[in-house]
Amino acid sequence: MPELPEVEALALDLRGRLDGRAIATVHLAAFSALKTFDPPLRALEGSFVDDVTRHGKFLDLHVGGLHLVMHLARAGWIRWRDEVPSLPPKPSNKSPMAARVVLDDDSGLDITEAGTKKSLAMYVVRDPQDVPGIASLGPDPLEDDFSVEVLGAILDAEGRKQLKGVLRHQGTIAGIGNAYSDEILHVARMSPFKPASSLDADERQVLHDAIRSTLGDAVDRSRGLAASELKGEKKSNLRVHGRTGQDCPVCGDVVREVSFADSSLQYCATCQTGGKPLADRRLSRLLK
Repeated sequence: MPELPEVEALALDLRGRLDGRAIATVHLAAFSALKTFDPPLRALEGSFVDDVTRHGKFLDLHVGGLHLVMHLARAGWIRWRDEVPSLPPKPSNKSPMAARVVLDDDSGLDITEAGTKKSLAMYVVRDPQDVPGIASLGPDPLEDDFSVEVLGAILDAEGRKQLKGVLRHQGTIAGIGNAYSDEILHVARMSPFKPASSLDADERQVLHDAIRSTLGDAVDRSRGLAASELKGEKKSNLRVHGRTGQDCPVCGDVVREVSFADSSLQYCATCQTGGKPLADRRLSRLLK
């Protein structure tokens, strides 16, 4: 799933490509992907792209006073085409194509989603806050006002909830997903199941620093990369996420995994849980 650093880099890449370009048309191939009907897609036609920004993990194309907002979900992506095919994409349950944005010079964007579980979402709105997922976002962890005190208030409010879930919840902190929550907790040397409100002042500072440095470094590495390069960059720089069975880059212990119904997390027992493996079952607790 594209998370804050990749969506930030996508916005930067597309901002340069789309600056001063007009949208000729938008072909919708997966009708379920479009979540709004007013304004209609055709309202974008003939309007110039004024900017491309990000709200958490939402990508926002500012088009002639409207906003084409996209949430790429778990398996969505955007591919640049120097020249789009002359025929529009055909709707098909077997095709990854969700939509195609055609520009005024016949270049454009393919918006795709791999797999059979279709969760990619597109919105045409007058104000980004009209998108429910944006309206409910928590603070952006890379903004200057995301202080240790703000994080502390969040942790206190979340009580005994596990840190992993608190970091991932978009209404609590915007932009962090499964991968970077694993990375942040590894950098902070904290168990994913540590209760949020149990952190003392020093631990809150450590977690805050880990959030800022992990996301900030990923954004810096991604800055200037084309969309086609971002997935590889992310994967090659992950410390524990997606590296089950490999050596921890800090201590050399094996990276372990806890699996759930539709996701998994990775961690290092030596670095994060005092050497104790986490039980690999839903609602895991430290083995005693």
